[in-house]
Order: sequence, then C-alpha cells, then structure tokens
Amino acid sequence: MDDKADFYLDITGEVCPMTFVRAKLVVERMLPGQTAEVRLAGKEPLANVPRSLAPLGVDIADPVAEPGAGPEGVHRLRIRKR
Repeated sequence: MDDKADFYLDITGEVCPMTFVRAKLVVERMLPGQTAEVRLAGKEPLANVPRSLAPLGVDIADPVAEPGAGPEGVHRLRIRKR
C-alpha cells in the first residue's frame, strides 16, 4: 500500500462497538482499490476492528504503532478495499 490514503479516520476516542461501526461506514464508502488509514487506541479496538472488517472485502495491513505508543497506545491500521 502506498503512503497516501483516500480516507482517514481517527477513532482513538471511541469505544467498541462504535470503533467498528465508524470503520465500517468508511469501508462502505470506499471504491475498489481505495485505501483508508484508521487511527485506533487500546487493546480491544486493535483486536476487534481488523477482525470485524475482514469479511467486508478488504485487505488489512498489520497495525503500526505510533512513536512512543505502548501495546495499548495509538496504532495506525491500513485498509484497502478489494
């Protein structure tokens, strides 16, 4: 995936299930080949959002921790719609 995403979503202030709901709404707006970058924080969203989006026809790159983020810190998730 290239560096520039077509969509950006920051759900660091949200809790489950809203993290998934907001990410799903972005995926539904995407066209095939488009990418989204999702910022999320916490162990639960980091596990649940990728798992919940997988059946929606997207490729999901491994989450990347932002500098200084611990295991429950802010991560960036890259999604590409098939």
